[in-house]
Amino acid sequence: MLLLKLVLLPLLTKAEDLVCKLQGYPDISVFSKDGDIIIGGLFSFYTTFTSKRPNFTIFPEPTKCKSIHFREFQLSQTMIFAIEEINNSTELLPNISLGYKIFDFCANIPHTIRSTMALINGEGDGLFSNLHCTKPSTVLSVVGQASSSSMIGMATTVGPFRIPVVSHLATCACLSKRNEFPSFFRTIPSDYYQSRALAKLVKHFGWTWVGAIRSDDDYGNSGMVTFIQTAEQEGICVEYSESFFRTDPKEKILQVIKVIKKSTAKVIVAFLAQGEMIALLQEIALHNITGLTWIGSESWITSRNLATERNFKALGGVLGFAVVNAVIPGLKDFLFHINPTTQDMPTNMRQCTGYEDLRATKNQYTDTSEMRFANNIYKAVYAVAHSLHHLFTCRNEYPSDFNVLHYLKRVNFTSKTGETVSFDDNGDPVARYELVNWQLRDGIAEFVTIGYYDASLPENLQFTMNNVKIVWTHNQDQVPTSFCSESCLPGTRKAIKKGRPVCCFDCIPCGEGEISNSIDCVKCPVEYWPNQQRDHCILKDKEFLSYEEIMGAFLMVLSLMGAGMTIGITFIFYCYRNTPIVKANNSELSFLLLFSLILSFLCSLTFIGRPSDWSCMLRHTAFGIVFVLCISCVLGKTIVVIMAFKATLPGNNVMKWFGPNQQRLCICIFTLIQVLICTLWLLLSPPFPNSNTAYYKEKIILECDIGSALAFYAVLGYIGFLSALCFILAFLGRKLPDNFNEAKYITFSMLIFCAVWITFIPAYISSPGKYTVAVEIFAILASSFGLLFCIFAPKCFIILVKPEKNTKKYLMGKRP
Repeated sequence: MLLLKLVLLPLLTKAEDLVCKLQGYPDISVFSKDGDIIIGGLFSFYTTFTSKRPNFTIFPEPTKCKSIHFREFQLSQTMIFAIEEINNSTELLPNISLGYKIFDFCANIPHTIRSTMALINGEGDGLFSNLHCTKPSTVLSVVGQASSSSMIGMATTVGPFRIPVVSHLATCACLSKRNEFPSFFRTIPSDYYQSRALAKLVKHFGWTWVGAIRSDDDYGNSGMVTFIQTAEQEGICVEYSESFFRTDPKEKILQVIKVIKKSTAKVIVAFLAQGEMIALLQEIALHNITGLTWIGSESWITSRNLATERNFKALGGVLGFAVVNAVIPGLKDFLFHINPTTQDMPTNMRQCTGYEDLRATKNQYTDTSEMRFANNIYKAVYAVAHSLHHLFTCRNEYPSDFNVLHYLKRVNFTSKTGETVSFDDNGDPVARYELVNWQLRDGIAEFVTIGYYDASLPENLQFTMNNVKIVWTHNQDQVPTSFCSESCLPGTRKAIKKGRPVCCFDCIPCGEGEISNSIDCVKCPVEYWPNQQRDHCILKDKEFLSYEEIMGAFLMVLSLMGAGMTIGITFIFYCYRNTPIVKANNSELSFLLLFSLILSFLCSLTFIGRPSDWSCMLRHTAFGIVFVLCISCVLGKTIVVIMAFKATLPGNNVMKWFGPNQQRLCICIFTLIQVLICTLWLLLSPPFPNSNTAYYKEKIILECDIGSALAFYAVLGYIGFLSALCFILAFLGRKLPDNFNEAKYITFSMLIFCAVWITFIPAYISSPGKYTVAVEIFAILASSFGLLFCIFAPKCFIILVKPEKNTKKYLMGKRP
């Protein structure tokens, strides 16, 4: 393309020199008709067979054109049909007749330029001459030209003359550059949209590993660049991207075949012109390459000469985007009523008798099922006609603006097929495609529409699928797969293999507490944990000692049972409050001790249930104060026992220093010290509910944080100090000679109490979660039951079972 511009642009200032120097070519005029306005047409009726690429530095040798294209002949007749239809219209260009000159460019860039200059200079009726080419162009617009590369040469040639060119098949996105091709228009969408649509199609079916083959020309190279860029954005990897041209040596095509056979990709995107696809299919058939899923471009996906039973074995189930199909009213009859005797047939073609019936002939010309490109020709002719109509309508208003190009940019009409025809600032129409699938029905390949792509819609609505069954290669029921590495299982992440594309990876397990999002591992938030599949985070289970579970219910029952038994004992003591065994050792202390034991049993209930601000502050402070009250009472009873024994000694009047008032004061002082400690604790750093996520990673422990460790251990230490003091005094008085020595039972109770709380500390520290709370409750209940049974059970036994011993004489009697 660059070479073409470098050679042509200096010559375009003297276009007549270029035309007059091109001599020695055969006549290229095929069809013509006079009219008030002439529209030019360029079609490739023949194929050029040459292995030489254009060389613009020397005069080219004449090329041989052969192998007629019936489809191109059909397109030229569609152009003639549209012009005749417009001439017969009373609404569009009334009183103005359109004529045409249709030339053959032989699918060759030099022929394209020669034919273009012939149209511009009116030298198409015979050989070019050496006459000075100075007369104005004989055509106001040119329609046709299929190849993108040839169109680039043609558009570059006519651009300086401001003659609009409307193509029906040139799709290269490069032609949308308005500064380079100011007079170019087309009725087929730019490959920019097709390439993006193909990438979205690949992503839709989950293919991440594809191969790519393209034509080695402007059409294939430009389209494949856009496809690869979009594919990378969509997370699709292209294993290889091979290119060739139909006139390349066979070794080049065999190299492509070798790459296909060696590849692991099961999906191939073939951005090829029809000529390259024919050459490739011949080698694919010879090498028996099957089992691949092919994605085709619009140039060959609806080609009847490719959709043969032989090619279906290799391409069966192929998908691709095609230009929207349409039915043009009246065109079919027009094509079948062509009479060879009315045509000015070239002398090098076999002459017809004039009695042939085209309906009995089956070829691409008579096949009217696929009128996709014919519809583009039809719209192109009508676009030119509408621009001319506006030009003549507005001529009186703008007499100086007599330029078809100006009005062609503003074209906006609805064709007889129901389509809106308009051009954007780049000369491109709205991009609309049909997604077709090759399906074999009764031995004939059909192009079944299974979806649509409309670039005018929002991006999330552009690509839609029909509820039509898709036929895959070898009639597979499921969508084929194509990947370099299988998707990682939940709980694993991708690790890209060194030196390989991003679609080739190993799967590495995620760390603890992480989930995989198919690409990487993501750590769950603190309060969340991976589910069993490790594909999303779920809330962690929250654990606390509740009333609903067995352990919580059991401890609650023990607590209520202890409180109930204490109340029962209190009732017994109250009923027998005047008996010696109750009155002995200060019954007031006994009742106060029983009351504190009831509170001790009940305070354990505050440890059960979901922690809250109030429950956390209450459980520890209530426990500390109540237990100090218990121990203070026991300590008071112990002191009373020892003092009472001392008072029995001659001359000892110690009881007057530790009477009931002193006992009450002692208990109050001991208890108030604990109250002061707990008050400071609550004011400075109170306990609070906490979600512990450190101990268990898969669940949250709802617990009460003690707030201040110093205050907590001060409370326990104070209880321990009183307990030790009480134990020592009771131990010293255990051998007093009374028949009912209460100090002995207090010693046992304090021994149990101290043993429980000594073992509590390591158990409390080592127990996890809700078991920590259970250990604390157990310690409270065990020590409370110890005090209750050791101190009050013997008295109840005497009261209820041995009432004869419930006398002052027995109690004051000396043991042997």
